[in-house]
Amino acid sequence: MKKLLLTLTAVAGLTFASQAQEFGFKKTDFIVEGNLSANTTNNKETEKKTSTFNFNPSVGYFVSDKVAVGLDFNIGNSKNTDYSATEDTYVKNNNFGIGAYGRYYFLDLSPRFKTYAQLSAGYNQFGGEINNGTTTTDIAKTKGFGAGAGLGVNYFVTEKIAINFGLTNLLSFNSKKVDVDGAKSSNEFNANINSFNNFFDTAKFGLTFKF
Repeated sequence: MKKLLLTLTAVAGLTFASQAQEFGFKKTDFIVEGNLSANTTNNKETEKKTSTFNFNPSVGYFVSDKVAVGLDFNIGNSKNTDYSATEDTYVKNNNFGIGAYGRYYFLDLSPRFKTYAQLSAGYNQFGGEINNGTTTTDIAKTKGFGAGAGLGVNYFVTEKIAINFGLTNLLSFNSKKVDVDGAKSSNEFNANINSFNNFFDTAKFGLTFKF
């Protein structure tokens, strides 16, 4: 009888704990998110090496149970090296960006799945250098502005930690200009409505921490 009572008590406790745990966000919640990617390849047949790095952290604050506003940043670099000749040559590129976003949670697919729409806008700067084996030349900086509208999903693995799937930018606009006298701007507009068919081909995966 004691074993039965202990078992029933344990089951009741687990059931209560499961029901008491809430997944999602509330007004005044603070979130920190981040996406990190790095890759290195070394083709010894062609004697070329490539390395890339990109880090995209962001912070946000919930002004209501469903609406968050925040800032995001983008830091990245790449290097392509050719070591087939006597002297190595390379091309380096780097970029830095800062932006703001507004996010609206409009659909709960399940207690753990929270779907959101997001509007964002930001500033980006690109630069780098080229080395021909003897001298290094700076690449003229390119400055740009971009805006976009997209969708995403948070999947809560615990009450405070979620996996973030930034699915795609359905609409985006980008304008950039090389920072030299006489340069003209280049503008680009994209509408990826057909991405409804292949969300995860363009997804960015990261972690969301709730405080």
